[in-house]
Amino acid sequence: MRRLGMRSILRQNLFELHIPGEGHTPFSCWLMSQERQHQEVLSADKISVNSMEIKQDISQLINWSKQDGGSFENADEPNGQRLASDFSSVHSKDLLPADNGEEVTKHFLQELLNILLAYISKSLNRSSKVLDFHHPHQLKEGLEGFSLELPDQPDNLEQLLVDCRDTLKYGVKTGHPRFFNQLSTGLDIIGLAGEWVTSTANTNMFTYEIAPVFILMEDVILKKMHSIIGWSEKEGDGIFCPGGTMSNLYSVLLARYHFFPRVKTSGMHAVPPLALFTSAHSHYSIKKSAAVLGIGSENVFLVKCDERGKMIPKELESSIRTAESKGLVPFYVNATAGTTVYGAFDPLSDIADICERFGLWMHVDAAWGGGLLLSKRHRMKLQGIDRASSITWNPHKMMGVPLQCSAILVRKKGLLQECNQLCAEYLFQPDKHYDVSYDTGDKSIQCGRHVDIFKLWLMWKAKGSEGFESQVNHCLENAEYLYYKLKSRKDFQLVFQSQPEHSNICFWYLPTSVRNMPPGPERERELHMVAPKIKAKMMEEGVTMIGYQPLGDKVNFFRCVFSNPATQKEDVDFLLDEITRLGRELYS
Repeated sequence: MRRLGMRSILRQNLFELHIPGEGHTPFSCWLMSQERQHQEVLSADKISVNSMEIKQDISQLINWSKQDGGSFENADEPNGQRLASDFSSVHSKDLLPADNGEEVTKHFLQELLNILLAYISKSLNRSSKVLDFHHPHQLKEGLEGFSLELPDQPDNLEQLLVDCRDTLKYGVKTGHPRFFNQLSTGLDIIGLAGEWVTSTANTNMFTYEIAPVFILMEDVILKKMHSIIGWSEKEGDGIFCPGGTMSNLYSVLLARYHFFPRVKTSGMHAVPPLALFTSAHSHYSIKKSAAVLGIGSENVFLVKCDERGKMIPKELESSIRTAESKGLVPFYVNATAGTTVYGAFDPLSDIADICERFGLWMHVDAAWGGGLLLSKRHRMKLQGIDRASSITWNPHKMMGVPLQCSAILVRKKGLLQECNQLCAEYLFQPDKHYDVSYDTGDKSIQCGRHVDIFKLWLMWKAKGSEGFESQVNHCLENAEYLYYKLKSRKDFQLVFQSQPEHSNICFWYLPTSVRNMPPGPERERELHMVAPKIKAKMMEEGVTMIGYQPLGDKVNFFRCVFSNPATQKEDVDFLLDEITRLGRELYS
Protein backbone atom coordinates (compact mmCIF):
# COMPACT_ATOMS: atom_id res chain seq x y z
CA MET A 1 0.00 0.00 0.00
CA ARG A 2 1.27 3.43 -0.90
CA ARG A 3 2.22 5.67 2.02
CA LEU A 4 -0.02 8.61 2.70
CA GLY A 5 1.44 12.09 2.94
CA MET A 6 1.95 13.63 6.40
CA ARG A 7 -1.12 15.82 6.02
CA SER A 8 -3.23 12.80 5.16
CA ILE A 9 -1.85 10.89 8.15
CA LEU A 10 -2.67 13.78 10.50
CA ARG A 11 -6.10 14.00 8.99
CA GLN A 12 -6.64 10.27 9.50
CA ASN A 13 -5.51 10.55 13.14
CA LEU A 14 -7.85 13.46 13.73
CA PHE A 15 -10.79 11.51 12.31
CA GLU A 16 -10.03 8.64 14.67
CA LEU A 17 -10.60 10.98 17.63
CA HIS A 18 -14.04 11.98 18.82
CA ILE A 19 -13.75 15.63 19.74
CA PRO A 20 -16.01 16.59 22.67
CA GLY A 21 -19.15 18.36 21.50
CA GLU A 22 -19.23 16.57 18.12
CA GLY A 23 -21.21 13.48 17.20
CA HIS A 24 -20.73 10.57 14.83
CA THR A 25 -21.62 10.96 11.16
CA PRO A 26 -24.09 8.55 9.56
CA PHE A 27 -21.07 7.36 7.60
CA SER A 28 -19.09 6.54 10.72
CA CYS A 29 -22.08 4.56 11.99
CA TRP A 30 -22.09 2.65 8.73
CA LEU A 31 -18.36 2.04 9.08
CA MET A 32 -18.79 0.66 12.60
CA SER A 33 -21.53 -1.71 11.50
CA GLN A 34 -19.44 -2.92 8.59
CA GLU A 35 -16.43 -3.55 10.78
CA ARG A 36 -18.66 -4.91 13.58
CA GLN A 37 -16.81 -2.85 16.10
CA HIS A 38 -18.15 -0.54 18.78
CA GLN A 39 -16.25 2.72 18.98
CA GLU A 40 -16.14 4.19 22.46
CA VAL A 41 -16.91 7.88 22.82
CA LEU A 42 -13.89 9.50 24.36
CA SER A 43 -14.48 11.99 27.12
CA ALA A 44 -12.19 14.92 27.67
CA ASP A 45 -10.37 13.23 30.57
CA LYS A 46 -9.65 10.11 28.46
CA ILE A 47 -7.91 11.99 25.68
CA SER A 48 -4.20 11.53 26.21
CA VAL A 49 -3.17 14.64 24.36
CA ASN A 50 -3.57 18.18 25.38
CA SER A 51 -6.89 19.66 24.20
CA MET A 52 -5.08 22.78 23.05
CA GLU A 53 -2.92 20.63 20.78
CA ILE A 54 -6.04 19.07 19.30
CA LYS A 55 -7.46 22.49 18.54
CA GLN A 56 -4.19 23.50 16.95
CA ASP A 57 -4.19 20.31 14.86
CA ILE A 58 -7.73 21.05 13.70
CA SER A 59 -6.80 24.60 12.81
CA GLN A 60 -3.66 23.42 11.01
CA LEU A 61 -5.58 20.79 9.04
CA ILE A 62 -8.23 23.27 7.94
CA ASN A 63 -5.52 25.70 6.84
CA TRP A 64 -3.80 22.95 4.84
CA SER A 65 -7.14 22.07 3.31
CA LYS A 66 -7.68 25.65 2.15
CA GLN A 67 -4.15 25.89 0.78
CA ASP A 68 -4.17 22.61 -1.13
CA GLY A 69 -7.64 22.79 -2.61
CA GLY A 70 -9.26 20.30 -0.27
CA SER A 71 -11.67 20.36 2.63
CA PHE A 72 -11.65 18.31 5.77
CA GLU A 73 -15.07 19.48 6.90
CA ASN A 74 -18.49 18.38 5.74
CA ALA A 75 -21.57 20.55 5.48
CA ASP A 76 -23.24 21.80 8.65
CA GLU A 77 -25.72 19.41 10.23
CA PRO A 78 -29.09 20.81 11.41
CA ASN A 79 -27.79 21.10 14.98
CA GLY A 80 -24.86 23.20 13.82
CA GLN A 81 -22.22 20.56 14.60
CA ARG A 82 -19.32 19.97 12.20
CA LEU A 83 -18.85 16.36 11.21
CA ALA A 84 -15.88 14.46 9.80
CA SER A 85 -15.69 11.12 7.97
CA ASP A 86 -12.95 8.51 8.00
CA PHE A 87 -12.29 6.91 4.60
CA SER A 88 -9.03 5.19 5.56
CA SER A 89 -10.49 1.68 5.67
CA VAL A 90 -13.13 2.07 2.95
CA HIS A 91 -12.62 1.17 -0.71
CA SER A 92 -14.39 1.70 -4.03
CA LYS A 93 -16.13 -1.67 -3.68
CA ASP A 94 -18.07 -0.16 -0.76
CA LEU A 95 -19.60 2.54 -2.98
CA LEU A 96 -22.79 2.13 -4.98
CA PRO A 97 -23.92 -0.24 -6.41
CA ALA A 98 -22.77 -2.12 -3.30
CA ASP A 99 -25.48 -3.07 -0.84
CA ASN A 100 -26.00 -0.30 1.74
CA GLY A 101 -23.60 1.86 -0.24
CA GLU A 102 -25.73 5.00 -0.32
CA GLU A 103 -24.29 6.69 2.76
CA VAL A 104 -20.63 6.08 1.97
CA THR A 105 -21.19 7.18 -1.63
CA LYS A 106 -22.90 10.34 -0.45
CA HIS A 107 -20.12 11.27 1.95
CA PHE A 108 -17.36 10.41 -0.51
CA LEU A 109 -18.88 12.64 -3.18
CA GLN A 110 -19.51 15.41 -0.65
CA GLU A 111 -15.85 15.30 0.33
CA LEU A 112 -14.83 15.36 -3.33
CA LEU A 113 -17.13 18.33 -3.89
CA ASN A 114 -15.43 20.16 -1.04
CA ILE A 115 -12.08 19.61 -2.76
CA LEU A 116 -13.47 20.90 -6.07
CA LEU A 117 -15.10 23.95 -4.50
CA ALA A 118 -11.89 24.86 -2.70
CA TYR A 119 -9.96 24.50 -5.96
CA ILE A 120 -12.42 26.68 -7.84
CA SER A 121 -12.20 29.36 -5.15
CA LYS A 122 -8.42 29.22 -5.22
CA SER A 123 -8.34 29.40 -9.04
CA LEU A 124 -10.16 32.72 -8.93
CA ASN A 125 -8.06 34.12 -6.07
CA ARG A 126 -5.42 36.50 -7.41
CA SER A 127 -3.19 35.91 -4.40
CA SER A 128 -2.88 32.22 -5.28
CA LYS A 129 -0.45 30.83 -7.82
CA VAL A 130 -1.34 29.86 -11.37
CA LEU A 131 0.86 26.77 -11.08
CA ASP A 132 3.14 24.93 -8.71
CA PHE A 133 5.72 23.87 -11.28
CA HIS A 134 7.66 20.62 -11.03
CA HIS A 135 9.80 18.94 -13.68
CA PRO A 136 8.49 15.66 -15.16
CA HIS A 137 11.01 13.53 -13.28
CA GLN A 138 9.90 15.07 -9.97
CA LEU A 139 6.24 14.23 -10.54
CA LYS A 140 7.13 10.74 -11.76
CA GLU A 141 9.19 10.08 -8.64
CA GLY A 142 6.36 11.21 -6.37
CA LEU A 143 5.84 14.21 -4.11
CA GLU A 144 4.50 14.37 -0.54
CA GLY A 145 2.62 11.07 -0.79
CA PHE A 146 1.43 11.72 -4.38
CA SER A 147 2.51 8.92 -6.71
CA LEU A 148 1.61 8.12 -10.30
CA GLU A 149 2.41 4.42 -9.86
CA LEU A 150 -0.47 1.95 -10.12
CA PRO A 151 -0.88 -0.48 -7.17
CA ASP A 152 -1.74 -4.18 -7.32
CA GLN A 153 -4.01 -3.87 -4.29
CA PRO A 154 -6.75 -1.22 -4.20
CA ASP A 155 -6.05 2.05 -2.41
CA ASN A 156 -8.61 3.26 0.11
CA LEU A 157 -10.91 6.21 -0.51
CA GLU A 158 -8.81 8.38 1.76
CA GLN A 159 -5.86 7.99 -0.61
CA LEU A 160 -8.06 8.57 -3.65
CA LEU A 161 -9.27 11.88 -2.21
CA VAL A 162 -5.66 12.87 -1.53
CA ASP A 163 -4.83 11.92 -5.13
CA CYS A 164 -7.70 14.03 -6.47
CA ARG A 165 -6.57 17.00 -4.42
CA ASP A 166 -2.93 16.62 -5.41
CA THR A 167 -3.78 16.15 -9.10
CA LEU A 168 -5.38 19.58 -9.01
CA LYS A 169 -2.61 21.00 -6.84
CA TYR A 170 0.20 20.09 -9.24
CA GLY A 171 -1.73 21.04 -12.38
CA VAL A 172 -2.17 24.46 -13.98
CA LYS A 173 -5.09 26.68 -12.95
CA THR A 174 -6.30 27.61 -16.43
CA GLY A 175 -9.25 29.45 -14.87
CA HIS A 176 -6.95 31.86 -13.02
CA PRO A 177 -7.40 35.51 -14.09
CA ARG A 178 -3.64 35.72 -14.72
CA PHE A 179 -3.37 32.68 -17.00
CA PHE A 180 -2.77 34.08 -20.51
CA ASN A 181 -1.02 31.09 -22.04
CA GLN A 182 -3.66 29.50 -24.30
CA LEU A 183 -6.75 30.37 -26.35
CA SER A 184 -8.95 28.30 -24.01
CA THR A 185 -9.02 29.83 -20.52
CA GLY A 186 -11.46 30.58 -17.74
CA LEU A 187 -13.68 28.45 -15.54
CA ASP A 188 -17.39 28.96 -16.13
CA ILE A 189 -19.42 27.60 -13.21
CA ILE A 190 -22.52 26.85 -15.30
CA GLY A 191 -20.38 25.09 -17.88
CA LEU A 192 -18.73 23.09 -15.12
CA ALA A 193 -22.14 22.07 -13.81
CA GLY A 194 -23.05 21.00 -17.33
CA GLU A 195 -19.94 18.84 -17.52
CA TRP A 196 -20.81 17.16 -14.21
CA VAL A 197 -24.35 16.40 -15.43
CA THR A 198 -22.95 15.08 -18.71
CA SER A 199 -20.58 12.70 -16.94
CA THR A 200 -23.37 11.51 -14.65
CA ALA A 201 -25.59 10.71 -17.65
CA ASN A 202 -22.63 8.86 -19.26
CA THR A 203 -24.29 8.27 -22.61
CA ASN A 204 -23.31 8.34 -26.28
CA MET A 205 -24.31 10.66 -29.10
CA PHE A 206 -24.92 8.13 -31.85
CA THR A 207 -28.67 7.48 -31.56
CA TYR A 208 -31.79 9.19 -30.28
CA GLU A 209 -32.80 6.06 -28.39
CA ILE A 210 -29.95 6.38 -25.87
CA ALA A 211 -29.47 10.19 -25.88
CA PRO A 212 -32.85 11.74 -26.73
CA VAL A 213 -32.47 15.05 -24.90
CA PHE A 214 -28.84 15.61 -25.89
CA ILE A 215 -29.56 14.83 -29.56
CA LEU A 216 -32.34 17.43 -29.64
CA MET A 217 -30.15 19.96 -27.82
CA GLU A 218 -27.46 19.53 -30.47
CA ASP A 219 -30.05 20.10 -33.19
CA VAL A 220 -31.26 23.30 -31.50
CA ILE A 221 -27.73 24.66 -30.99
CA LEU A 222 -26.64 23.86 -34.56
CA LYS A 223 -29.66 25.67 -35.97
CA LYS A 224 -28.88 28.65 -33.73
CA MET A 225 -25.30 28.74 -35.02
CA HIS A 226 -26.49 28.47 -38.63
CA SER A 227 -28.80 31.42 -38.06
CA ILE A 228 -26.01 33.53 -36.52
CA ILE A 229 -23.79 32.76 -39.52
CA GLY A 230 -26.54 33.86 -41.90
CA TRP A 231 -27.58 30.58 -43.52
CA SER A 232 -31.25 30.06 -44.40
CA GLU A 233 -33.48 27.55 -42.62
CA LYS A 234 -33.27 25.25 -45.64
CA GLU A 235 -29.48 25.18 -45.38
CA GLY A 236 -27.16 23.92 -42.73
CA ASP A 237 -25.98 20.73 -41.08
CA GLY A 238 -23.24 19.82 -38.64
CA ILE A 239 -22.09 17.90 -35.61
CA PHE A 240 -19.98 18.53 -32.55
CA CYS A 241 -16.64 16.78 -32.63
CA PRO A 242 -13.49 16.47 -30.49
CA GLY A 243 -11.68 19.73 -31.16
CA GLY A 244 -10.94 22.15 -33.97
CA THR A 245 -8.40 19.87 -35.64
CA MET A 246 -11.08 17.20 -36.14
CA SER A 247 -13.56 19.82 -37.34
CA ASN A 248 -11.05 21.01 -39.93
CA LEU A 249 -10.37 17.42 -40.99
CA TYR A 250 -14.10 16.95 -41.58
CA SER A 251 -14.08 19.97 -43.89
CA VAL A 252 -11.36 18.50 -46.13
CA LEU A 253 -13.04 15.08 -46.06
CA LEU A 254 -16.40 16.58 -47.09
CA ALA A 255 -14.90 18.76 -49.82
CA ARG A 256 -13.13 15.79 -51.39
CA TYR A 257 -16.29 13.67 -51.25
CA HIS A 258 -18.38 16.51 -52.68
CA PHE A 259 -16.22 16.72 -55.82
CA PHE A 260 -15.16 13.06 -56.01
CA PRO A 261 -17.82 10.83 -54.36
CA ARG A 262 -16.23 7.62 -55.68
CA VAL A 263 -13.35 8.13 -53.25
CA LYS A 264 -15.55 6.70 -50.50
CA THR A 265 -15.64 3.25 -52.10
CA SER A 266 -12.71 3.18 -54.53
CA GLY A 267 -10.15 5.16 -52.56
CA MET A 268 -7.54 7.60 -53.85
CA HIS A 269 -7.21 5.71 -57.15
CA ALA A 270 -10.51 7.35 -58.13
CA VAL A 271 -9.17 10.82 -57.43
CA PRO A 272 -6.69 12.94 -59.42
CA PRO A 273 -3.73 14.54 -57.62
CA LEU A 274 -5.33 17.23 -55.48
CA ALA A 275 -4.23 20.63 -54.19
CA LEU A 276 -5.58 22.66 -51.28
CA PHE A 277 -4.75 26.15 -50.11
CA THR A 278 -4.41 27.85 -46.75
CA SER A 279 -2.60 30.90 -45.42
CA ALA A 280 0.95 30.76 -44.13
CA HIS A 281 -0.44 31.82 -40.72
CA SER A 282 -3.19 29.18 -40.59
CA HIS A 283 -3.43 26.35 -38.07
CA TYR A 284 -1.23 23.32 -38.75
CA SER A 285 -4.31 21.06 -38.69
CA ILE A 286 -4.97 21.79 -42.38
CA LYS A 287 -1.64 20.30 -43.38
CA LYS A 288 -2.21 17.44 -40.95
CA SER A 289 -5.63 16.75 -42.48
CA ALA A 290 -4.06 16.47 -45.93
CA ALA A 291 -1.53 13.98 -44.57
CA VAL A 292 -4.16 11.89 -42.75
CA LEU A 293 -6.52 11.75 -45.76
CA GLY A 294 -3.82 10.67 -48.19
CA ILE A 295 -3.74 13.92 -50.16
CA GLY A 296 -0.21 14.63 -48.98
CA SER A 297 1.19 17.53 -47.01
CA GLU A 298 3.31 18.58 -50.02
CA ASN A 299 0.09 19.33 -51.89
CA VAL A 300 -0.92 21.97 -49.34
CA PHE A 301 -0.04 25.41 -50.74
CA LEU A 302 0.74 28.00 -48.07
CA VAL A 303 -0.50 31.33 -49.38
CA LYS A 304 1.47 34.46 -48.53
CA CYS A 305 0.08 36.87 -45.94
CA ASP A 306 0.46 40.59 -45.43
CA GLU A 307 2.33 42.07 -42.48
CA ARG A 308 -0.75 41.75 -40.30
CA GLY A 309 -1.07 38.00 -41.01
CA LYS A 310 -4.00 38.12 -43.45
CA MET A 311 -4.10 36.00 -46.60
CA ILE A 312 -3.43 38.08 -49.73
CA PRO A 313 -6.17 37.30 -52.31
CA LYS A 314 -3.91 37.88 -55.33
CA GLU A 315 -1.42 35.42 -53.86
CA LEU A 316 -4.23 32.86 -53.51
CA GLU A 317 -5.05 33.22 -57.21
CA SER A 318 -1.39 32.88 -58.08
CA SER A 319 -1.07 29.73 -55.95
CA ILE A 320 -4.12 28.18 -57.62
CA ARG A 321 -2.63 28.75 -61.08
CA THR A 322 0.72 27.38 -59.92
CA ALA A 323 -0.95 24.18 -58.71
CA GLU A 324 -2.77 23.80 -62.02
CA SER A 325 0.48 24.22 -63.93
CA LYS A 326 1.92 21.32 -61.93
CA GLY A 327 -0.93 19.03 -62.97
CA LEU A 328 -2.74 19.21 -59.65
CA VAL A 329 -6.49 19.72 -59.28
CA PRO A 330 -7.39 22.54 -56.85
CA PHE A 331 -10.48 21.74 -54.81
CA TYR A 332 -10.36 23.43 -51.37
CA VAL A 333 -9.43 26.75 -49.76
CA ASN A 334 -9.18 27.31 -46.02
CA ALA A 335 -9.68 30.89 -44.85
CA THR A 336 -8.94 31.69 -41.21
CA ALA A 337 -11.10 33.89 -39.00
CA GLY A 338 -8.78 34.55 -36.08
CA THR A 339 -5.31 33.10 -36.62
CA THR A 340 -3.69 31.33 -33.68
CA VAL A 341 -0.77 33.69 -33.17
CA TYR A 342 -1.68 37.11 -34.62
CA GLY A 343 -5.47 36.82 -34.32
CA ALA A 344 -5.83 37.91 -37.95
CA PHE A 345 -8.99 37.62 -40.05
CA ASP A 346 -8.55 36.69 -43.69
CA PRO A 347 -10.63 38.76 -46.19
CA LEU A 348 -13.50 36.29 -46.43
CA SER A 349 -15.55 38.03 -49.11
CA ASP A 350 -12.57 38.35 -51.47
CA ILE A 351 -11.65 34.71 -50.90
CA ALA A 352 -15.28 33.67 -51.49
CA ASP A 353 -15.20 35.48 -54.85
CA ILE A 354 -12.10 33.54 -55.89
CA CYS A 355 -13.57 30.23 -54.75
CA GLU A 356 -16.72 30.86 -56.77
CA ARG A 357 -14.70 31.81 -59.84
CA PHE A 358 -12.57 28.66 -59.68
CA GLY A 359 -15.33 26.37 -58.39
CA LEU A 360 -13.60 25.54 -55.10
CA TRP A 361 -14.86 24.54 -51.67
CA MET A 362 -14.42 27.39 -49.19
CA HIS A 363 -13.89 26.47 -45.56
CA VAL A 364 -13.56 29.03 -42.76
CA ASP A 365 -11.57 28.02 -39.72
CA ALA A 366 -13.30 30.21 -37.14
CA ALA A 367 -12.28 28.03 -34.21
CA TRP A 368 -10.84 31.09 -32.48
CA GLY A 369 -12.78 33.91 -34.12
CA GLY A 370 -16.27 32.39 -34.33
CA GLY A 371 -17.26 33.80 -30.96
CA LEU A 372 -17.03 37.33 -32.40
CA LEU A 373 -20.17 36.57 -34.44
CA LEU A 374 -22.08 37.05 -31.17
CA SER A 375 -20.85 40.65 -30.84
CA LYS A 376 -22.57 43.43 -32.80
CA ARG A 377 -19.39 45.46 -32.33
CA HIS A 378 -17.04 42.89 -33.84
CA ARG A 379 -19.00 40.54 -36.11
CA MET A 380 -18.19 42.60 -39.23
CA LYS A 381 -14.67 41.15 -39.03
CA LEU A 382 -16.21 37.90 -40.31
CA GLN A 383 -18.15 39.52 -43.17
CA GLY A 384 -18.60 36.96 -45.94
CA ILE A 385 -18.59 33.92 -43.68
CA ASP A 386 -22.13 33.09 -44.80
CA ARG A 387 -20.69 32.23 -48.23
CA ALA A 388 -18.54 29.43 -46.83
CA SER A 389 -19.24 25.78 -47.64
CA SER A 390 -18.16 24.75 -44.14
CA ILE A 391 -17.07 26.41 -40.90
CA THR A 392 -15.19 25.34 -37.78
CA TRP A 393 -16.36 27.07 -34.59
CA ASN A 394 -14.98 26.26 -31.12
CA PRO A 395 -17.23 27.46 -28.28
CA HIS A 396 -14.52 26.26 -25.86
CA LYS A 397 -12.43 29.26 -26.89
CA MET A 398 -13.99 32.75 -26.94
CA MET A 399 -17.32 31.58 -25.51
CA GLY A 400 -15.59 30.06 -22.47
CA VAL A 401 -17.26 26.64 -22.60
CA PRO A 402 -15.22 23.99 -20.73
CA LEU A 403 -13.04 21.84 -22.95
CA GLN A 404 -13.88 20.38 -25.29
CA CYS A 405 -16.61 21.86 -27.47
CA SER A 406 -16.12 22.24 -31.22
CA ALA A 407 -18.55 22.19 -34.15
CA ILE A 408 -18.16 21.52 -37.87
CA LEU A 409 -20.94 23.42 -39.62
CA VAL A 410 -21.82 22.48 -43.21
CA ARG A 411 -23.98 24.53 -45.54
CA LYS A 412 -25.18 21.62 -47.71
CA LYS A 413 -27.76 19.49 -45.89
CA GLY A 414 -27.23 15.75 -46.03
CA LEU A 415 -23.59 15.83 -47.13
CA LEU A 416 -22.24 14.68 -43.77
CA GLN A 417 -24.54 11.66 -43.87
CA GLU A 418 -23.73 10.78 -47.49
CA CYS A 419 -19.99 11.06 -46.90
CA ASN A 420 -19.76 9.03 -43.70
CA GLN A 421 -22.80 6.74 -43.59
CA LEU A 422 -22.15 2.99 -43.39
CA CYS A 423 -25.52 1.91 -41.90
CA ALA A 424 -24.27 -0.34 -39.08
CA GLU A 425 -27.29 -2.57 -38.51
CA TYR A 426 -26.75 -2.99 -34.79
CA LEU A 427 -27.16 0.79 -34.31
CA PHE A 428 -29.05 2.36 -37.20
CA GLN A 429 -32.08 0.17 -37.87
CA PRO A 430 -34.42 1.94 -40.33
CA ASP A 431 -37.58 0.37 -38.85
CA LYS A 432 -37.36 1.96 -35.38
CA HIS A 433 -40.60 3.30 -33.94
CA TYR A 434 -39.39 6.95 -33.89
CA ASP A 435 -38.07 9.43 -36.47
CA VAL A 436 -34.65 7.92 -37.27
CA SER A 437 -33.42 11.15 -38.85
CA TYR A 438 -32.42 11.99 -35.27
CA ASP A 439 -29.98 9.06 -35.22
CA THR A 440 -27.06 11.31 -36.07
CA GLY A 441 -24.25 8.81 -35.45
CA ASP A 442 -23.74 7.98 -39.13
CA LYS A 443 -22.82 11.59 -39.85
CA SER A 444 -19.68 11.06 -37.84
CA ILE A 445 -16.43 9.24 -38.62
CA GLN A 446 -16.52 8.15 -34.98
CA CYS A 447 -18.83 5.56 -33.50
CA GLY A 448 -18.79 6.61 -29.86
CA ARG A 449 -19.15 10.37 -29.56
CA HIS A 450 -18.90 12.27 -26.29
CA VAL A 451 -21.74 14.57 -25.23
CA ASP A 452 -20.22 18.04 -25.64
CA ILE A 453 -23.50 19.86 -26.18
CA PHE A 454 -25.15 20.07 -22.76
CA LYS A 455 -22.64 22.42 -21.13
CA LEU A 456 -22.97 24.84 -24.10
CA TRP A 457 -26.75 24.63 -24.08
CA LEU A 458 -26.85 25.25 -20.31
CA MET A 459 -24.47 28.23 -20.58
CA TRP A 460 -26.54 29.71 -23.41
CA LYS A 461 -29.62 29.39 -21.21
CA ALA A 462 -27.78 31.06 -18.31
CA LYS A 463 -26.18 33.92 -20.26
CA GLY A 464 -28.38 34.38 -23.29
CA SER A 465 -26.79 35.64 -26.51
CA GLU A 466 -26.39 39.04 -24.84
CA GLY A 467 -24.28 37.53 -22.08
CA PHE A 468 -21.90 35.95 -24.59
CA GLU A 469 -21.72 39.26 -26.45
CA SER A 470 -20.74 41.10 -23.27
CA GLN A 471 -18.11 38.46 -22.51
CA VAL A 472 -16.54 38.74 -25.99
CA ASN A 473 -16.52 42.54 -25.83
CA HIS A 474 -14.85 42.47 -22.41
CA CYS A 475 -12.04 40.22 -23.63
CA LEU A 476 -11.32 42.44 -26.62
CA GLU A 477 -11.38 45.53 -24.41
CA ASN A 478 -8.66 43.93 -22.29
CA ALA A 479 -6.63 43.37 -25.45
CA GLU A 480 -7.04 46.97 -26.50
CA TYR A 481 -5.96 48.12 -23.02
CA LEU A 482 -2.78 46.02 -23.23
CA TYR A 483 -2.08 47.30 -26.75
CA TYR A 484 -2.09 50.95 -25.65
CA LYS A 485 -0.06 50.18 -22.52
CA LEU A 486 2.65 48.53 -24.63
CA LYS A 487 2.62 51.30 -27.20
CA SER A 488 3.50 53.83 -24.49
CA ARG A 489 6.43 51.84 -23.08
CA LYS A 490 10.08 51.96 -24.19
CA ASP A 491 10.93 48.59 -22.67
CA PHE A 492 8.35 46.78 -24.83
CA GLN A 493 7.89 46.62 -28.59
CA LEU A 494 4.80 45.50 -30.49
CA VAL A 495 5.34 42.91 -33.22
CA PHE A 496 3.03 44.93 -35.48
CA GLN A 497 1.83 48.45 -34.89
CA SER A 498 -1.79 48.21 -36.02
CA GLN A 499 -4.59 47.79 -33.50
CA PRO A 500 -5.57 44.21 -32.65
CA GLU A 501 -8.48 42.63 -34.53
CA HIS A 502 -8.89 39.89 -31.95
CA SER A 503 -7.67 39.50 -28.36
CA ASN A 504 -4.15 38.43 -29.40
CA ILE A 505 -1.38 40.88 -28.52
CA CYS A 506 2.16 40.03 -29.67
CA PHE A 507 5.19 41.86 -28.27
CA TRP A 508 8.82 41.72 -27.24
CA TYR A 509 10.28 42.69 -23.88
CA LEU A 510 13.47 44.71 -24.47
CA PRO A 511 16.07 44.55 -21.70
CA THR A 512 18.32 47.61 -21.56
CA SER A 513 21.22 45.60 -22.99
CA VAL A 514 19.18 44.63 -26.05
CA ARG A 515 17.63 48.07 -26.41
CA ASN A 516 21.09 49.61 -26.69
CA MET A 517 22.28 47.20 -29.38
CA PRO A 518 22.26 48.31 -33.03
CA PRO A 519 19.87 46.44 -35.37
CA GLY A 520 21.38 43.31 -36.85
CA PRO A 521 21.85 39.53 -36.45
CA GLU A 522 23.55 39.81 -33.04
CA ARG A 523 20.67 41.81 -31.59
CA GLU A 524 18.16 39.34 -33.07
CA ARG A 525 20.03 36.39 -31.53
CA GLU A 526 20.03 38.05 -28.12
CA LEU A 527 16.36 39.08 -28.37
CA HIS A 528 15.42 35.53 -29.41
CA MET A 529 16.56 34.25 -25.99
CA VAL A 530 14.72 36.84 -23.87
CA ALA A 531 11.19 35.40 -23.93
CA PRO A 532 12.23 31.77 -23.17
CA LYS A 533 14.37 32.88 -20.22
CA ILE A 534 11.61 35.02 -18.73
CA LYS A 535 8.99 32.28 -19.34
CA ALA A 536 11.14 29.67 -17.56
CA LYS A 537 11.57 31.92 -14.52
CA MET A 538 7.88 32.84 -14.64
CA MET A 539 6.81 29.19 -14.51
CA GLU A 540 9.12 28.48 -11.59
CA GLU A 541 7.57 31.33 -9.59
CA GLY A 542 4.08 30.47 -10.82
CA VAL A 543 2.17 33.74 -10.32
CA THR A 544 1.24 34.27 -13.98
CA MET A 545 1.69 32.50 -17.31
CA ILE A 546 2.01 33.67 -20.92
CA GLY A 547 3.10 31.95 -24.13
CA TYR A 548 5.83 32.78 -26.62
CA GLN A 549 6.92 31.64 -30.09
CA PRO A 550 8.83 32.71 -33.18
CA LEU A 551 6.93 33.22 -36.46
CA GLY A 552 8.50 33.45 -39.89
CA ASP A 553 11.44 35.81 -39.69
CA LYS A 554 10.32 37.12 -36.28
CA VAL A 555 12.41 35.92 -33.31
CA ASN A 556 10.69 34.69 -30.14
CA PHE A 557 8.00 37.07 -28.89
CA PHE A 558 5.30 36.93 -26.23
CA ARG A 559 1.70 36.29 -27.26
CA CYS A 560 -0.97 37.33 -24.77
CA VAL A 561 -4.53 36.17 -25.43
CA PHE A 562 -7.72 37.05 -23.58
CA SER A 563 -10.66 34.65 -23.34
CA ASN A 564 -11.25 34.61 -19.58
CA PRO A 565 -14.03 37.00 -18.49
CA ALA A 566 -12.56 37.00 -14.96
CA THR A 567 -9.44 38.83 -16.20
CA GLN A 568 -9.46 42.57 -15.47
CA LYS A 569 -7.19 45.50 -16.28
CA GLU A 570 -5.36 45.05 -12.96
CA ASP A 571 -4.29 41.59 -14.19
CA VAL A 572 -2.92 43.10 -17.39
CA ASP A 573 -0.90 45.59 -15.32
CA PHE A 574 0.34 42.74 -13.14
CA LEU A 575 1.52 40.78 -16.19
CA LEU A 576 3.60 43.68 -17.50
CA ASP A 577 5.03 44.39 -14.06
CA GLU A 578 5.97 40.74 -13.65
CA ILE A 579 7.68 40.50 -17.06
CA THR A 580 9.58 43.70 -16.25
CA ARG A 581 10.62 42.45 -12.81
CA LEU A 582 11.82 39.10 -14.13
CA GLY A 583 13.58 40.75 -17.05
CA ARG A 584 15.48 43.09 -14.75
CA GLU A 585 16.51 40.20 -12.48
CA LEU A 586 17.78 38.19 -15.43
CA TYR A 587 19.49 41.03 -17.27
CA SER A 588 20.70 43.28 -14.44
